[in-house]
Amino acid sequence: MLIKKPADIPSSEITPKSAYLDRRKFMVAGAAALGSAALACNKAAELASPEQAQAAGGKLDYAKNAYVTQGEKPNTLREITTYNNFYEYGTDKGDPAENAWRLKTRPWTVDVEGEVKKKKTFDIDQLMKLASLEERIYRHRCVEGWSMVMPWVGYSLSKFINACEPTSKAKYVQFQTLLNPEMMPGQKSGVLEWPYVEGLRMDEAMHPLALLCFGLYGEVLPNQNGAPVRTVLPWKYGFKNCKSIVKVRFVAGQPPTTWNISAPNEYGFYSNVNPTVDHPRWSQATERRIGEFRRRDTLMFNGYTEVASLYNGMDLRKNF
Repeated sequence: MLIKKPADIPSSEITPKSAYLDRRKFMVAGAAALGSAALACNKAAELASPEQAQAAGGKLDYAKNAYVTQGEKPNTLREITTYNNFYEYGTDKGDPAENAWRLKTRPWTVDVEGEVKKKKTFDIDQLMKLASLEERIYRHRCVEGWSMVMPWVGYSLSKFINACEPTSKAKYVQFQTLLNPEMMPGQKSGVLEWPYVEGLRMDEAMHPLALLCFGLYGEVLPNQNGAPVRTVLPWKYGFKNCKSIVKVRFVAGQPPTTWNISAPNEYGFYSNVNPTVDHPRWSQATERRIGEFRRRDTLMFNGYTEVASLYNGMDLRKNF
């Protein structure tokens, strides 16, 4: 396995916001182009509609603080965008910020198939207009022992699911990431089986905490954080979230998931944050918040105990 233990972020890996927003121009034209990019971003910030903002790389129109993780200070934008797990762009934490400029997020569509009344295809504009966007500040816990607090912008995943019109046979929903090795060079490696897939039980996907996400810190998602659309499931480990989604399948049986395929003894289907169940190679009892030195106790369900009823009667050591 190539998952690395957390380490402090060296200054060499810190990417300026202007650089990650338009790395191609940064590499080609240098500092002069960076100034132009900054002006363009300021102009884009004035856009109001989600679809215009998505196209221009600017701010989103959203309701602030619809759900806030109490007592938690969000990590900085720099921390969130330069320390990532996104193996499609490399296995080091700084690789996504370095390589994700290759991803073209327009045009972008999401296909819906399986146990639905009829197959559908949503354009990214249609997806963003299905429901009002809102900010939710969630803890984000990774299996390697590090965590962040992140201000996501999106809407309840249930609103998207309802628009897909699943049939009564749909007991699970599976998400699939884009497969394009030219835009996602990490897919040229054999570190995982591509494309990346993840899945949820339907009641998990319909829970109010589950989010379909389009933005971060009030702006459209940076590529390295899963642009243009991803899931956010704050009570589960980070790998359970699917990024850069292009396909959603509604299925009757439990679907395969990428990390469970890769190492079933280490990564279960449910992947709920559970400090009493250690990863075979390290403890999950404590975590290190990025930007902090001291470790803190890991909370059951990452602190979101309102999801506990989803797992009544289940052995959460067996169903890890």
